[in-house]
This record gives sequence, structure tokens and C-alpha cells, in this order.
Amino acid sequence: MKHHKYLIVGGGMTADSALHGIRQVDPNGTIAMICEELHSPYDRPPLSKSLWKGAAFESIWRSQHDMNVAVHIGKKIVTLDPTKKTAIDNAGNIYTYEKLLLATGGLVRRLPYLDENVIYFRTVDDYQKLRELCEQGSDFVVIGGGFIGSEIAAALAMNNKHVTMIFPAKSIGARIYPQALSEYLNSYYREKGVTLHAGDTVKTIRKEGSKISVMTENGMEITADGIIAGLGIQPNIDLARQAGLAIDNGIVVDECLRTSHPDIYAAGDAANFYSPLLEKRIRVEHEDNANVMGKIAGENMAGQSNPYHYQPYFYSDLFDLGYEAIGELDASLDIVADWKEPFHKGVIYYLQNKQVRGVLLWNTWGQIEAATQLIAEKAEHTQETLLGRISD
Repeated sequence: MKHHKYLIVGGGMTADSALHGIRQVDPNGTIAMICEELHSPYDRPPLSKSLWKGAAFESIWRSQHDMNVAVHIGKKIVTLDPTKKTAIDNAGNIYTYEKLLLATGGLVRRLPYLDENVIYFRTVDDYQKLRELCEQGSDFVVIGGGFIGSEIAAALAMNNKHVTMIFPAKSIGARIYPQALSEYLNSYYREKGVTLHAGDTVKTIRKEGSKISVMTENGMEITADGIIAGLGIQPNIDLARQAGLAIDNGIVVDECLRTSHPDIYAAGDAANFYSPLLEKRIRVEHEDNANVMGKIAGENMAGQSNPYHYQPYFYSDLFDLGYEAIGELDASLDIVADWKEPFHKGVIYYLQNKQVRGVLLWNTWGQIEAATQLIAEKAEHTQETLLGRISD
């Protein structure tokens, strides 16, 4: 049995940020980090962004230099007893703790059938597997037209691969972008050489020699060297549920990121927290949230009482286009588009009951603070009051 003052369950960006948060407050308390992956913590966004634009692979690794932490690679906590303050991993090792953090992240959504030929793109191993396929092959199928699917399709196309995208919506990012922008992305991707099968889904996948054959519901057959699925994630709440913690679209936490058990905290993709800005509970699956929330969770585990009132932003790169965004991006909301250059530079406002709920800064940089303030004001707006309101 191994005792640590702090036990971190998870080995991603949230876990690493929590480690640094603990050490800012408590330089000496013993810490153990249990990493299910066979790698120490790394930055996840470069896997679908900068690594395909020439960034060095070594740049993804996060440093635990001088942190004095016991990192257990390739271990998974399978049983958690909040009363006894014990956690047991898949090798039977028992850990005891004073404070524990659940930084369990998300589980990838999978196709309804098992297929070993599909890369469910999320981890560094997935990235390396896809890189190996790129050395041999030139034709790739990307399943999904959302956040990850659109990034991976762009990354592969920029590396001179022929890419076919298959997704059920009519256009790329249809759930979050205004219709006109989403439809423009279809034509933009086609101009970049990407073949789109919008309004379609995958029916079967089968291996044919060194190639993989994909049949769609609409009867299209595509032959590829690799298949990548970007279908989103579900919060990894299995351990929290087993431990009897409160669950509701993630692990429910209070403003100090405590779960329903006061000595167990949660942060990152799996944590359901209250957003004062949006005046409701939300769960956020992006880097900024992992970094800031993880750090505050660590500080609070070590004795601070810092409320997490922060509203995280997120960003994406799509060929030469890119954006930062904050708040609710939902294509079903009322939308005001303020284009400086249609579909290439502008600001999109998402409104509900005339109040701004989200802001999409399309190729517009350095304005997250202004966008956050605009949402916080909770004033009533019209198209006239929003045009020209934010620009860089």
C-alpha cells in the first residue's frame, strides 16, 4: 500500500496542470499521478494542428521537472473507496490519499461496430499510427465533420494526401457555425482537394489486402489507406459512478471543484461546473479549460479556496482559416454575422432573447477579453448595436 498526500487520477493536460497548482501551494507534499496511457503528460491540440505544420514532435511533452511526483505509467484506477480513501489500480496496487483529483477526461465515441482498421483520433499513439500510414499511403477517409474531423481532414490535405470526408450533416461544422459559413466551408474544403460526402454515414468497413474499403449508406464505395474517426467524446465518469459521486453530464463539482465528496475533486473534460458567465452548468472539452481548471483544482487540493469562475475559450485551425471562440456556439441560436471579409475575417455573435451568449472570432485575434465582457454585460442587442462592436 502506497500513501500519498495527493493522488491524481489521469495523466493528461488537466492532471499536469493540477500538479503544478499543488506545487505552487505545497512544495513538499507527496504526489502520485496515475496515467492510463503509456506516456507522461503531453499537449493534445498539436496532434491535429501544429505537428502537421512542421512543429517538432518533442514539443508536445509537458515537463514535471523538479515537481517530485511519482508517475505511474500504463496504470488505471479501477476501484475508488471515498470512505477508506483508497484507490486500487488494474495491477492490484493500493494507494491511499488525503486529497484525490479525478482528471479522467473523455472516452472516444465509436462506431456501432468494432473495427480495428479505424483510428479514433485522440492520443499520441493515434497520431503516430496515422503518421506511419501517411508514409505508405495517399488516400484517407475521415469520418465526422465536427471539431476533430475538420482539423484532421485539413491537416492531411495540407500534407498532400487525398482526403474523403463522410458526415451526416449537410455541411462542415453545421451544429456550431451559421449556415452560410458552414456551407462555405464545404466549398472551401473542396477547393483544397477534399472530397465531401455530406448527409451520409458509414455502413461497412472491410479490409481488402493492404487497402480498406468503406461503403456508405448512400451506396458510395471508397478505397483508402487509412480511416480516421473524429466522433467526439463522452465524459469518463465510470470511476466516479463506482465511487458513488454525483453525476450529471459529467462529474458534478462545486465552485471550488469539489465533487459530492469533499476530499475528491474533479476537473477537465469530465467535470460539470457552474458558469457564472452563462448562468448555467456546463462541461468543456478544450485545452484552456484543462489548463486553468486543473491548476485551480490543484491549488484547492493543497488548501486554497479559489472559485472557478473562469469561462474557457477554444480555438481551431482549418487550412488558412482559424478562430478563437467563447461561450455558446449553437447554430440554432439567433445569429448576427459581422464580416470584414465574407467567410475569411469577421465576428459572429450568437444571441438568445437578444442577449449575446457566444462569440466566434473568425480570423480575428486578441479579442477574447472583449467577447467575454460583451457576454457578461447581458445587455439586449440587435444587429445594429453589434456591427463593428468587436474588431482587431
